[in-house]
Amino acid sequence: MKLLIGNKAYSSWSLRPWILMRHFDLPFEEEMVALYQPDTAERVRRFSKAGKLPVLVDGDIVVWESLAIIDYMAERYPDRAIWPADRAARAHARAAATEMHAGFQALRNRCGMNMRRVPKAIALDDAVTADIARIVTLWTEARERFGAGGPFLYGAFSAADAMYAPVVNRFHAYAIDVPPVVRAYMAAMMALPAWQDWQRGADAEPWFHQPYEAVE
Repeated sequence: MKLLIGNKAYSSWSLRPWILMRHFDLPFEEEMVALYQPDTAERVRRFSKAGKLPVLVDGDIVVWESLAIIDYMAERYPDRAIWPADRAARAHARAAATEMHAGFQALRNRCGMNMRRVPKAIALDDAVTADIARIVTLWTEARERFGAGGPFLYGAFSAADAMYAPVVNRFHAYAIDVPPVVRAYMAAMMALPAWQDWQRGADAEPWFHQPYEAVE
């Protein structure tokens, strides 16, 4: 399998399937396509007409969207606990993952993922604050109801954690004040070997995109 991703410093959608596949030790080849370059769109469209990253290529099968890639992995590797085994936890995790997929636009727009940013707070409007409050509520509920088996949202690391990985970076990078239960979850995520691998890749990249670097 080949996974095409964007810059590790900025590409939140690429981080999601990548961290899941690396954590579960799934075999794949990584190909990075630098974003915001003259040939970016052309390179991506060689694999996907959607023209966006990430893209998974598995033989003659092409999957061009993050959550779809994660679900494809869950089907391809049913022996891995990619979604929680418990039915109630799995239902909650799926709803949480799709809420992330479809929502929190204000937070995304104001606090772009930047794995290299030195943590620093910025002004947040009411819409961003509301997104943060909802995520804190959702994570706290998951931890309290389903998190007894480990430090992640549903105990063990799952697809839901992969979907929220960029939010962990956003909360950290923009020094967002969160309660202890959320801070502990963030620490567990950032301590993951897969997270550390991605971070090292981001730190080594030579590309800097000013709109991401200039957020104040």
